[in-house]
Amino acid sequence: MASGPFGHVARLLGIGIVVLGVLAIAGWGRMFRRVAFSLDELVEAADRVENGDYATRVTVPRTGPRPMRDLARGFNEMVTRLEANEAQRRRLLADVSHELRTPLAVVQGNIEAMLDGVHEVDEAHLGAILEETRVLARLVDDLRTVALSESGSLPLHREPTDLAVVATDAVGAFRSTAQAAGVELAVEVADDIPLLEVDPVRIREVISNLVANALRHTSAGGSIALDARVGGGGAGGAGGPRSVDVTVRDTGSGIDADLLPHVFDRFAKAPGSRGSGLGLAIARGLVEAHGGSIDVESATGRGSTFRFRLPVGTDETN
Repeated sequence: MASGPFGHVARLLGIGIVVLGVLAIAGWGRMFRRVAFSLDELVEAADRVENGDYATRVTVPRTGPRPMRDLARGFNEMVTRLEANEAQRRRLLADVSHELRTPLAVVQGNIEAMLDGVHEVDEAHLGAILEETRVLARLVDDLRTVALSESGSLPLHREPTDLAVVATDAVGAFRSTAQAAGVELAVEVADDIPLLEVDPVRIREVISNLVANALRHTSAGGSIALDARVGGGGAGGAGGPRSVDVTVRDTGSGIDADLLPHVFDRFAKAPGSRGSGLGLAIARGLVEAHGGSIDVESATGRGSTFRFRLPVGTDETN
């Protein structure tokens, strides 16, 4: 065995190596215990979430392996989304139940009154029942459209479409209603808009929903105007037009500031509104399904301006 100064140094190095090894083992042991504790907490939290407790969160470690910290943060973000989805599902069920209740009550009341002999089984009372069944059918169709568009599975039947024809027909369907209400309707479509590869039935539905919404909130003497023109650089750009902008502007009551951020949400509507609260949600879903976007500018008492943009020359297919 070595002796002298070199032997002494060797012994010191050996002792140091042993001490460092013990410390490393102890450190890894503490780290292992922290990781094991974190995994136990995650397993218990996952069990609570599985049982419907979406308020569950885990502690994000301040130290320890980075993957464990990322895993804890990811778990919390996932549960936060689950909690939001559950709240949205509950609101949707409550809203659907509320919307179905009125027409069903009318149908049930009229049928019971006829069975009890209170009402005659005549055209007037049967007509009221038939109208309420139509309301129910429209509500079911609207809910299906919203569900399909939000899930990204709404079928589109694209074909070369003349927007001027679609817009004129859609607005024209409301002329008698607008005339009876004392509201002026106007349509202006620029001549340089190219044919669009869109689903004409769905785009007409978008325009119809926007015009119907405007009519509900515009009083006699007011006006509603649809304007469509090339956007995104215009036809003279190097690459040609990139989008078409369609604007529906009214001089109605406007949208309250509290409602404005939620106006495209399902069943969002002002107090006393006669609509179902699905029209604007459907409009957004249909526009986005075409790869476009929709927005609104409004202020109480100053009318509203809805604008949606459709891409030109898209190769997307549904």
